[in-house]
Amino acid sequence: MTTTTSVMRAEIAEQPAALRRTLQDLTPLTGALGELGRSTRQVLFIARGSSDNAAVYGSYLLQAHAGRLATLASPSIATTYGSKVDLDGVLAVAISQSGRTEEIVDTMAWAADCGARTVAVTNGQGSPLAEAADLALVTSAGDELAVPATKTYTTQLAALAVLALGLGADLDPGELNAVPDAIEELLAAPGDGVDELAERLAPVPGAVVSGRGMAFSTALEAALKLKEACYLHAMGLSYADLLHGPIAVVDQDTPAILVAANSGPTLPGTAALAERVSSAGAPVYGIGGGATLASACDLALPGPDMPEWTAPIGLIVPAQLLTERLARRLGYNPDAPRGLGKVTQTS
Repeated sequence: MTTTTSVMRAEIAEQPAALRRTLQDLTPLTGALGELGRSTRQVLFIARGSSDNAAVYGSYLLQAHAGRLATLASPSIATTYGSKVDLDGVLAVAISQSGRTEEIVDTMAWAADCGARTVAVTNGQGSPLAEAADLALVTSAGDELAVPATKTYTTQLAALAVLALGLGADLDPGELNAVPDAIEELLAAPGDGVDELAERLAPVPGAVVSGRGMAFSTALEAALKLKEACYLHAMGLSYADLLHGPIAVVDQDTPAILVAANSGPTLPGTAALAERVSSAGAPVYGIGGGATLASACDLALPGPDMPEWTAPIGLIVPAQLLTERLARRLGYNPDAPRGLGKVTQTS
C-alpha cells in the first residue's frame, strides 16, 4: 500500500472531538445511573472483541474505585446453553459499538429475564441494544468507516468512566473532562517513535503485549489491533500471566510491548518486567509509563499525562498510531483487514 494516509488515521485524529461530545452527552446521566445502580450490588459486563477489552477496563475501574464486584459474562451461557442464572441485584452492562450484534442483544435480554437491571453502551442510537436497555449510554463518535475500532473504542471507555462516576466512584470528574485535551496534545506532536517502532516490528512474526491493572485493557486492545490490521501474532497477556510461564516465548523474534500509565501502583512492576525481558536478550518496547518505563525499554512511545484511572483512554492512542503505521509499512490496508466487517455476528 503506497498511500500516506488512511481512513483509520483520520478517525484516530477525530478522537478528541468524539470524546468531548460523548462526555458532554453522557455526564448528565450520572444521576440516572446512580438511581438504577442503587438496587444492584455487582456488575456483569456483556461484550465481545474490542468491546470486551473495554469491559476489562470497566471491571478494574469499578472494583478499584466504586467498591463493586464486576465480572465479564460468557454470552454462550445464554445463547448456546440457555441456562438460567440468578441475576437479582446485578447490573448488566452490554457493550456493542453498533448495538446490532445479535449475541450481545440476546444476552442482555437474557440477563434482564434473569432479574438484572440493564445498561447499554453503544454508538448505535436507536439500535436494538439501546432500545432494549433500562438506560442507554449512547456514545457520540459519529460514523466509523475503518473496520478497526478507534474512536468508538475510546468513547466506550469514556462511557464506562461515566458509569463508574454514576455508581459512586470517588474520582475527580475534572480529570475525565481533561482527557480530550491531553489526547489532542499527543496527536499534535506524536514524535518519531511510532515510525521507528513500526520499522523494528516489521520483520518479526509476533509480539507479546502486556499490562497490569487498568492498563491490561490497553494491552489486550493493542494486541487485537496488531492482529486485525497487521496480521501479527500478537498475544495480549496480563503482567501476572506473562510471568507464570509464557515469558519463555519472548525472544529476538517475539519482542515484548509493555503498557503502563505514567503513575500508579502497577508502574514499578511493569518497569521491573521490562528489565527482566531485556536481561534475557529480547527486545522490549514501552507504551506510556513515563521516564520510569522508558528507561527500562529499548524504545518507548510516550502516552498522555493522565492519572491511572483515565490513562487507558489515552494509552491506546499510540498503539492505534503504531498499528496504522505498521500495516502500511507491511503493505496492508488498515481500513479493511481481510475477513473482517464492522458487525460480527456469532452463531
